[in-house]
Amino acid sequence: MFNLTPTVRNLLLINLAVFLAQENLRNIPITQLGSLYALGSPYFHFWQLFTYMFLHGSWGHIFSNMFGLISFGPLLEQRWGGQRFLAFWLMCGVGAGVLYEGVRSYELHKLDAIYTDVVRSPNAGDYDQFMTQSGFKQAEDEAAAGALQRNPNDPELKQAIVQHVEQIYNVIHNSPHAGMLGASGALFGILFAFAYLFPNTELFLLFIPFPVKAKYFVFFYGAYELYSGVHQAPGDNVAHFAHIGGLLIGFIILKFWESGRARFY
Repeated sequence: MFNLTPTVRNLLLINLAVFLAQENLRNIPITQLGSLYALGSPYFHFWQLFTYMFLHGSWGHIFSNMFGLISFGPLLEQRWGGQRFLAFWLMCGVGAGVLYEGVRSYELHKLDAIYTDVVRSPNAGDYDQFMTQSGFKQAEDEAAAGALQRNPNDPELKQAIVQHVEQIYNVIHNSPHAGMLGASGALFGILFAFAYLFPNTELFLLFIPFPVKAKYFVFFYGAYELYSGVHQAPGDNVAHFAHIGGLLIGFIILKFWESGRARFY
């Protein structure tokens, strides 16, 4: 079914081997050491900008990424050759991680400012904004914000609000489970390259009952990721801006190669 080219096959095997190591070598903190944490986190290390793309969080996670790799990668490797394909994959993955770090740092900077306001002077508006920005907002948080608005001088309620905010803040900044991982950033670069070079190739997707041209599929998929990143729903732990980063880096690399008249057609 799949005509695996050498580099695609090697990437598939490496990712599977690393995931099996994550699953079975529990005494070695592979996931914690290799996932990409926010700048300023006690768990951040510079090598994570590279290693995060070889780690995955579940069998479903690695299956979806590797399925995309073996579906779209071979034709690109046949056009470019193994070395160029590997360079493209790695550059898209690292670039996606860098963009994610930038967006994450900006979001955390805004969250830090709101956190300071809540702790210094608890009020319903700032508390609601903090919980919304943090992504941890639940129905009980809305109820607590409403109670604080009705009783703004209740010392016990204000203390409970501050303690809850501090707990969430600590989870966001210091939790060992807050790292980003997965090959999705690199894969989105591959998706863009495929749509760029083979725009009218018809794709038959499981969740769409009719063929879709690659250029339309990637355009709408990218638009969905951008919307989901800007309007991220509570509980959504997908790194949408890493996906957008992969698309953007893929575009930049291809235009750079074009300007240098590189042979990739």
